[in-house]
Amino acid sequence: MAAAAPKPEILVAFEAAKGFMPVDEGLALYAAAVEAGALGLPLLEVGTYCGRSAILLADAAREGGVTALTLDHHRGSEEQQPGWDYHDPETVDPEIGLMDTLPTFRRTLHRAGLEEHVVALVGRSPQIAKFWGTPLGLVFIDGGHTDEHANADYEGWAPHVAEGGLLLIHDVFPDPKDEFTGQAPYRVYLRALGSGAFTEVSVTDSLRVLRRTGAGI
Repeated sequence: MAAAAPKPEILVAFEAAKGFMPVDEGLALYAAAVEAGALGLPLLEVGTYCGRSAILLADAAREGGVTALTLDHHRGSEEQQPGWDYHDPETVDPEIGLMDTLPTFRRTLHRAGLEEHVVALVGRSPQIAKFWGTPLGLVFIDGGHTDEHANADYEGWAPHVAEGGLLLIHDVFPDPKDEFTGQAPYRVYLRALGSGAFTEVSVTDSLRVLRRTGAGI
């Protein structure tokens, strides 16, 4: 059976949005989200930025009759700060001089007609994870790329993936030359596989899709 694919207008909105996820990984994300939506549980993304991938999660959630959740403090991760290659001056709040991607994210969802299918969680991942108690059909880890942040995202959210649900990890780069962009997600990916709780389902470039098949994390 062919993997689920987004409607053309959703793909257009995805490609027009600020962000870094390429189309092939976006299509894999969408297919996984549609599959996970069949569990009838929310789909959670850690790392919103300007909402590029949230468009795909939101449309998949709409298809499945569930809710997409996207979590970010909206101040930018390490590699998005001034002086780094991934910095976008348009995301800086001119009044306070700090990044604020929340307004851009809201415009992204509005343009795509998906606002009502997404709940934005604005805050830091470990703080919100501490009081979270709802099982999730999908967790997509795409936040900070330091070991501290990537491990905190895994520890905070992987335990909430329901049996049969999916854990997705983005920017998994095994090559040590990618230390600042993908080595921490790669180490978290290895940790997830080594836990015995997850089994790999697919690989699309830097996106890994794992299924919750065991208890220990």
